[in-house]
Amino acid sequence: MNDQNQSAAPGRVVAIVGRPNVGKSALFNRMAGKRIAIVFDQPGVTRDRVAREVVANGKRFLLVDTGGLAFDRTPGGEDPLAAETRQQAAVAVADAAVCIVVADARAGVTPLDEEVMRRVRESGVPCAIAANKCDRPEDDAFADEFARFGLPVFPVSAEHGRGTAELVRFATGKLPEGGEAEAARPLRVAVVGRPNAGKSSYINRLLNAERVIVSDIPGTTRDCVDVPFTIGTGPAARHYTLVDTAGIKKHTQMSKTSVDNFSLFRSERAIEEADVVLLVLESELGPTKQDMRIVGKILDAHRACVILMNKWDLASEKGMTEAKATPVLRQMMPFISFAPVVYCSAKTGYNIRRTVDAIDAVASSVRTQMPTGVLNRTLVEATKRTLSPMKNGKRLKVYYGLQVGTDPLTVRLFVNDPKLVTPAYLSYLEKAIRARFGLEGAPLRIFLKARSRKDGVALGAEIAAKKNG
Repeated sequence: MNDQNQSAAPGRVVAIVGRPNVGKSALFNRMAGKRIAIVFDQPGVTRDRVAREVVANGKRFLLVDTGGLAFDRTPGGEDPLAAETRQQAAVAVADAAVCIVVADARAGVTPLDEEVMRRVRESGVPCAIAANKCDRPEDDAFADEFARFGLPVFPVSAEHGRGTAELVRFATGKLPEGGEAEAARPLRVAVVGRPNAGKSSYINRLLNAERVIVSDIPGTTRDCVDVPFTIGTGPAARHYTLVDTAGIKKHTQMSKTSVDNFSLFRSERAIEEADVVLLVLESELGPTKQDMRIVGKILDAHRACVILMNKWDLASEKGMTEAKATPVLRQMMPFISFAPVVYCSAKTGYNIRRTVDAIDAVASSVRTQMPTGVLNRTLVEATKRTLSPMKNGKRLKVYYGLQVGTDPLTVRLFVNDPKLVTPAYLSYLEKAIRARFGLEGAPLRIFLKARSRKDGVALGAEIAAKKNG
């Protein structure tokens, strides 16, 4: 497995650095063209590297937001994860082709700004200074003080967008040539679960690198962190973006701060935007009520899913086996029984590679095309095996079935009366379709439409002909 954290744009990374609370994340969002990183008036909100592929001025590059590169060291004033945050920022600078140092123009040059400049200069990476909070033309004079560092200075306003176009032109002009060709879209995998279930540890083990911060402190991961990586090389290479999310807590456990609320919102949005959701559970605890709530969000978003039973080394030491655990897990979580289960350990590396194989298989299931003829033979056989339900002397009749969508897989059934179907029979038909087409991990939606037998068959044949033509 190749650890290529910047696989979307190797050698074409623009890193945004600076001391805490100068507007790095706001500038990142402005340059990315959308709200990705959490912006909040509180030092230390960003801890991990937050990355997003951007195309600007005809060039494709990876834009990286970082936590503070220098922190207040007065007793009680430093973030408990400051050292880890600094390390993540330092790695981002080392990987960068271009570095943008963000400073607060209104505050002027501070000792922490000087420390950031020193660290960036030592890296030898081409860089510029973004003197932020120059909201009006008359504010540009505040930026003059930063010229003493001998670097290009751009007065900007991340909040209003002033000056950012010139800054982006500078950054793209420093990128190495090549790489403008359209890249294959990576598979987006959201890694979700309760706090401290091992999501960040799993990503670090998979990449064999300390790519995201791991700590026993709840709430260490606050924002969603995109981690691109590639398996293989050349045309056969498989591209992924892992999305490390903040642990999803109960609403009653959340504080009233905007950071907590934004973290929850971003985690929920990560689920909605994912191609595959990797649900991380703790093997010793099994699924909790909060895990069930997270499953509900996955089902509501109609996302494909793989269940990862992490910390299996601890459970197996106590005599637990996969053969014993799987039936219990399925019984506790029957509503997501279509998702494959992988038992693994981020600590020891057990079965980590199998998780990637499961993700690939599930992603393939989501793209399944169900031939109309095969689908209808499956429905006929299923209705023959088990008699359809009857209400008030009237029996449900399934005339025709047709796949009408993918991601999520969607099937429309033409029946005599949709009110006659029962949840149990609909579940039975879903299982029959899944068994025939092997839709492991993929959500399947079934819609019923009332038609006469003649109209149902005729309409279904017409739609199928248009689809195949």
